[in-house]
Amino acid sequence: MEITYASSSHRDLPTISASSSSSLGSSMPNRPVKTIPLQHPNTTSSSSSPLAQAMFSRWTAKIKRTTPSQWIDTFLPCYRWIRTYKWREYLQPDLMAGLTVGIMLVPQAMSYAKLAGLHPIYGLLLARTISWQSFKVDTGFIPIFVYAIFGSSRQLAIGPVALVSLLVSNVLGGMDLSDELYTELAILLAFMVGIMECIMAFLSVIVVTDAYIPLHCRLGWLIRFISHSVISGFTTASAIVIALSQAKYFLGYDVVRSSKIVPLIKSIISGAHKFSWPPFVMGSCILAILLVMKHLGKSRKQFRFLRPAGPFTAVVLGTVFVKMFHPSSISLVGDIPQGLPSFSIPKKFEYAKSLIPTAMLITGVAILESVGIAKALAAKNGYELDSSQELFGLGLANILGSFFSAYPSTGSFSRSAVNNDSGAKTGLAGIVAGTIMGCSLLFLTPLFEYIPQCGLAAIVISAVMGLVDYDEAIFLWHVDKKDFVLWIITSTTTLFLGIEIGVLVGVGVSLAFVIHESANPHIAVLGRLPGTTVYRNIQQYPEAYTYNGIVIVRIDAPIYFANISFIKDRLREYEADVDKSARHGPEVERIHFLILEMSPITYIDSSAVQALKDLHQEYKSRDIEICIANPNQDVLLTLTKAGIVELIGKEWYFVRVHDAVQVCLQHVQSLNQTPKNPDSFAEDKPSFFQRLSKQREEDLSIAELESGDKKTSVPKFTEPHLEPLLSRKS
Repeated sequence: MEITYASSSHRDLPTISASSSSSLGSSMPNRPVKTIPLQHPNTTSSSSSPLAQAMFSRWTAKIKRTTPSQWIDTFLPCYRWIRTYKWREYLQPDLMAGLTVGIMLVPQAMSYAKLAGLHPIYGLLLARTISWQSFKVDTGFIPIFVYAIFGSSRQLAIGPVALVSLLVSNVLGGMDLSDELYTELAILLAFMVGIMECIMAFLSVIVVTDAYIPLHCRLGWLIRFISHSVISGFTTASAIVIALSQAKYFLGYDVVRSSKIVPLIKSIISGAHKFSWPPFVMGSCILAILLVMKHLGKSRKQFRFLRPAGPFTAVVLGTVFVKMFHPSSISLVGDIPQGLPSFSIPKKFEYAKSLIPTAMLITGVAILESVGIAKALAAKNGYELDSSQELFGLGLANILGSFFSAYPSTGSFSRSAVNNDSGAKTGLAGIVAGTIMGCSLLFLTPLFEYIPQCGLAAIVISAVMGLVDYDEAIFLWHVDKKDFVLWIITSTTTLFLGIEIGVLVGVGVSLAFVIHESANPHIAVLGRLPGTTVYRNIQQYPEAYTYNGIVIVRIDAPIYFANISFIKDRLREYEADVDKSARHGPEVERIHFLILEMSPITYIDSSAVQALKDLHQEYKSRDIEICIANPNQDVLLTLTKAGIVELIGKEWYFVRVHDAVQVCLQHVQSLNQTPKNPDSFAEDKPSFFQRLSKQREEDLSIAELESGDKKTSVPKFTEPHLEPLLSRKS
């Protein structure tokens, strides 16, 4: 296959044959070459303002040009869609989406509250048996309204989710607590999670970000070290643990509460003699109905309504069966009071220190789940999403929710997908869903006591089965074995060692991979593409050629203390192991010049500066010159302050690699010149035409150094070509 290269700035370059390009020698005269001068920084004056001053100036200018409408948009994101609301176009889809998600949320919220170790009504409204009238918990009701006002996503559906419920159960279940204290600590967790989310939103906007990074890009520093492989492995293992924890409602006997798979399996096996078939049959039937309805709702558009109707259908069928047959072996939700949640301040702050790790983990899950799906939905629906504002909305929803006795809530993948598929256009859909939950608290709680617990368990299992991401594992196996290993490590440690350890190990291994890649950066030897002044990796472009006596190296990473030893070793290897099969230029025996292409290098630290000094001294002792090509402003300023520019010499700093190559080729040519014997010319004196042709070849050889064609054949000047010209002159 023929590969061609185009250079728009060199369309009419002269060409030279392969033989003449490879035989550049003493016949080529020393002619000046044109290079672009590199502007060196002045270290006596500050190149930029201090960060604090720059940030202050930027925010001052932004405040001055912010209009009152923009201020309202900042503090009340709901104003963005309220002022542009199209009643005829948006009202019906929002009402339908809110109704659909509300019907789906009521049974799911009860199921997830049960998973969290709370009474099922904790997902909606709880009045514990210890103090039914004074102690109420609501996870799905209050946060929905708060998020609809302060959240920036128009399709995200928040509330109780399986993973957060498991985390709450995992930490509080391992403590010897009374029922009332258990509930108070669950509320305290919601308050702490909300505070952390608001702090992270504030930090991501002001404190730890560069003053010139756009707002919507400023959350990346929080989650950049948690790869998608870690998230997928963690959620897969958590889904398996959640499903096994619900097995007790199917089997009819108690199973130990644990976030590890081994104790769960042991407990299930040891209690097998207590197996009861009625809840197993009923739970299996409800689970089968849920899975069939979910599959039909996803695969066929005409049955789309079946997907959100699944949990509601399961609850209705289970309740009707219990009311008709009154099976004694099937446990029920039990008595539930009516009423809306009352205002109360979180208590038991003396336990806050022990809950910090769990609160941080729940906050991380909120960032990964909520912000991730919110940004995806925003892109799909064509509007901008501020990640910091989104995190602030979630935090405020948890804080105010804790004042009305809520346990932690966050965005849900399944309900958000249903909300978007149902046509939700604005946050009004969330307000409608919250209203449905409020009506359920006021009027439907007497019916909830007949809901079978195996039905709620089936709803949880159906929801988490979609989190078992085996397709991602297969994809990673084919695409990147390293990420596949990371997926296996994270999922395995989460299954066998617990959720917290699984997350820490996954993040730790991710960091280890990052450190390994950073400490062993990619280094490429560059060659020149034929017919251009472009230099590329010779392994990627076999047609690229290099020059005798010159090595061009590109380091594709910042240079700092962790990778400088690796870089120095690789540079020595390139100096010793030189491939001469595709080299051009004057014939020399060894390397005289090392050109460092520094455009990919964004940072260089003091250890790297010292290593460059040592490398320069080492090369100087062997008559090898270091050339620097295209360093960025920060790197060049660091080199100037460290004295590297003066040490190497400003004449060896270039804007382009091609500039450096031209200068180095002239020096290599001067090193390769040999004295000529005048008598040899007298013995075989060339004719006029031969001398003219020789001069033309020399000019083309110089042009090849300046512009760079490799193997392009050109017509030779011969006597017949010049006869018409001579006849006209005569």
